[in-house]
Amino acid sequence: MNQDNNKTRADYTQGSIFGSIIKMGLPSMIGFLAHHIYHMVDTWWISRLPEKEAGVAAVTFLGSIIWFFFTFNQLVGPGSLAIISRRYGEKEYDLTEKAIKESIVLKLFFGAILGIAGYLFIGPMLKLIGAEGRAFEMGIQYGQIVFLGMPFFYATYSIFTGMRGVANPQMALAMMLGSNVLNLVLDPIFIFGYLGVPAMGIRGAAVASLISYVITFIIGMILFYADFTNVKLNFSGKVGISVRSMWKMLKIGVPAWFGDMSFAGARMIITSMVAPFGTAVVAAYGVGNQVTAFGISILIGIGLGLSALIGHNLGSDKPKRAKKIGDQAVMLGVGIMFAFGAGVYLFSAQIIGLFFTSPETIAHGSFMLKIFAYGFPFIGVLLTLEQIHMGVGLNTPAMVVNIIHSWLLEVIPIYFLTTYFGFSQTAIWWTISGAGLVTSALFYVYYQRGRWLTHKV
Repeated sequence: MNQDNNKTRADYTQGSIFGSIIKMGLPSMIGFLAHHIYHMVDTWWISRLPEKEAGVAAVTFLGSIIWFFFTFNQLVGPGSLAIISRRYGEKEYDLTEKAIKESIVLKLFFGAILGIAGYLFIGPMLKLIGAEGRAFEMGIQYGQIVFLGMPFFYATYSIFTGMRGVANPQMALAMMLGSNVLNLVLDPIFIFGYLGVPAMGIRGAAVASLISYVITFIIGMILFYADFTNVKLNFSGKVGISVRSMWKMLKIGVPAWFGDMSFAGARMIITSMVAPFGTAVVAAYGVGNQVTAFGISILIGIGLGLSALIGHNLGSDKPKRAKKIGDQAVMLGVGIMFAFGAGVYLFSAQIIGLFFTSPETIAHGSFMLKIFAYGFPFIGVLLTLEQIHMGVGLNTPAMVVNIIHSWLLEVIPIYFLTTYFGFSQTAIWWTISGAGLVTSALFYVYYQRGRWLTHKV
């Protein structure tokens, strides 16, 4: 039934609640922050190319497409996290091992299929969302390499999820930090051509990412199979992987995937509606998304540790403790994003100035960030609640909220405000910022009903 019963394993189903949230969430938060810092530095290096705004615009256009493709990661991610953490909380370590291996197999499979599709159709997709000229050309150069590496991008996240699910968040943190440091070192080497490596321009940024992900994936597999984690992987486990249980994992993830796909699809359309306002606005919007994602990465980092923690406690039949964990996590999410929003508001011009020298682009970006900052506390509520429900495998509520948020409160109003009423891009920024207020309130009312506390996986 279980792996080595004499092995000492971490247990966060007792003791300080806030301490447990920090112990499980802080390593993931630091790892995701480091990961996002890499993406921001990546964008900074690209902004140093001769094409400047065109290069950043290319990454912005491509980013919305990549985001859409990465939603398929949610077909596996939420189900794997819920099952791994719940089985670990139940002390069913052989079934935990099985779930980790199944998630890796599924990620490699979907990554390969979607990577091929993305590689073949990257050009038409960029055209569809308004990329043109040099931004279009650079988007293809960057995107083709990213899509070739998609199996490793997908599967590496399963390594991190597996480590968090078996209460090894510090190991996941070390892996993420190592990957990002390697990325940061390789970026200028491949982009500008140092140490005898030919200069690849924007392609070099994608090559650096691919190399770091491949190395991280290999090291992660070694750690799991060499018994450095709380649950060891074996080439022939006591419980073999099965199509039936993988299908169960996928079914749990379908609502989260659909919700994320809806959100990412909406972002692609919003990018296409920003495009007519010019390259400077698109480039500023791209950096604004990076800054917003920086704050979001804090929440997702904490939230992934939180999701595993919720699963551990419900697996140990402690619903009251799980509810207290959820309540404190929501308060923490609001506090973090309020502080982050205040910082962004006060230093908006300086943040945009790190990437651009054009007064026009800095003005567009600074004004946009100030508007976005008002909505950050509501994002804190929204994403924390989403991670809580993900931890128990109840993803339909987040799917519904995402659809309401993305389409009813963002895409449709933006379309009418800019197309029929002739408003400038400022209307887009206010619509995006205000949508979080409504959806966070709706989601919080649902959360208080407590259905997530009795959901089974």
